[in-house]
Amino acid sequence: MEVFSNLAIGFDIAFTIHNLLYCLLGVFVGTAVGVLPGLGPAATIAMLLPLTFGLPPESSLIMLAGIYYGAQYGGSTTAILINLPGEASSVVTAIDGNKMARAGHAGRALAIAAIASFFAGTVSTFLIAWFAPPLAEVALEFGPAEYFSLMTLGLVASVVLARGSMLKAFGMMVTGLMLGLVGTDINSGATRYTFEMPELADGINFVVVAMGMFGIGEIIRNLENEATRDLTIKKVTGLMPTLDDLKRSIAPTLRGTALGSVLGLLPGGGALLASFASYAIEKKVSKNSAQFGHGAIEGVAAPEAANNAGAQTSFIPMLTLGIPSNPVMALMIGAMIIQGIQPGPAVMTEQPALFWGLIASMWIGNAFLVVLNLPMIGLWVRMIMVPYRMLYPAILLFCSIGVLSLNNNNFDVYMMALFGLFGYVCSKLDCEPAPLLLGFIIGPMMEEYLRRAMLLSRADPMVFVESPLSATMLALAVVALAAVTLPALSRKREVAFAGD
Repeated sequence: MEVFSNLAIGFDIAFTIHNLLYCLLGVFVGTAVGVLPGLGPAATIAMLLPLTFGLPPESSLIMLAGIYYGAQYGGSTTAILINLPGEASSVVTAIDGNKMARAGHAGRALAIAAIASFFAGTVSTFLIAWFAPPLAEVALEFGPAEYFSLMTLGLVASVVLARGSMLKAFGMMVTGLMLGLVGTDINSGATRYTFEMPELADGINFVVVAMGMFGIGEIIRNLENEATRDLTIKKVTGLMPTLDDLKRSIAPTLRGTALGSVLGLLPGGGALLASFASYAIEKKVSKNSAQFGHGAIEGVAAPEAANNAGAQTSFIPMLTLGIPSNPVMALMIGAMIIQGIQPGPAVMTEQPALFWGLIASMWIGNAFLVVLNLPMIGLWVRMIMVPYRMLYPAILLFCSIGVLSLNNNNFDVYMMALFGLFGYVCSKLDCEPAPLLLGFIIGPMMEEYLRRAMLLSRADPMVFVESPLSATMLALAVVALAAVTLPALSRKREVAFAGD
């Protein structure tokens, strides 16, 4: 079959020595980032973007992807050991995982989390390989009107699925769109919203916004939080789950994988939503529902499978449509643009080595993660004990050097600091930064497709509803906005994100 011949190309790329090393480096850094609370894959990838300038496109994306799905593994470690999730999607894992750890079963909980994550990652990677090519072929038939409608639907979905107030999420999305318009209009050559500052003539650098919002802003938030990190478990033993643990985990892992694979496609935060939804489902269908909240192994297996499956299937819209489903995928698109690659369905045909090499590396990365997570648990425990007062100056220095290396311009550093303060203010106002980053990335592309569609139709706005596909996507966007305003759905939306 064609998918297997394509995967053979991918493994041929992924199994080269330097790509294996970058994959190992990515998953190692990702696990460490997931273990360290308050850092996260978005901030880490933003900091490492300048380093990808000198790397081959395949190596840079393999490494950045490894950081992302590696962080999903690492986030469960602190969630289980000290009830402090390294990742938002590991919040649910902490409920039963930490109860097991306090009862002396930390090793069993960590082992089941790693096994469920590995299974979900393997299955969802196969789904990427299976479904991405036909989706990319369909996307090749898209015209400017269809692409504009698709991006509109993606932005609406990111607002609907964002945590907190939908009005605030909408405001953040619009702010991102406006920031994306800063700079020189490529059609007229006129400068827009630059306030006569020549440094803004080329627009605001994507890396500056990402580092500021997710790097500096995260540091300020963590410095404000004086909660102590009391590591009660110094040593973990018994990393082999019992036969009963394995039997009880099979069905939750399968259900979590299926749910996460579907929800990972949605813009906004599929992995996070999947972990909460899978836990809620298991609590209803499990024969051991009474144990949930008191150390049920199902409460560890299901959300871990769901968030890892969701993390990996989120690559599908990014690779095939050029549409980011979450901030990390927006950063991945930024990395592709840095490498001179135009994101979209043409990547599969024009860059087959990159496309299939990245997919094949996910299988290899998941195997690396199983090896890293269990035998090296002692190292992760020591990392948790590093005082944050020693950690944040190094992060600040790394961010500043990375931004300065972009254009050797101090103005970029000042802009990063400004966006860091803006990110902190947004967090105090409960405004999620993800819609802003998605709007910032998609905004210029939306403008380009809007102009193309209007030029081809001679300024007839009906072009967006004359095509059945474009009209359907716009209708879905309107229905999503209308549906979420209904009181019943609005309450369910609030409950779904109540744990974050």
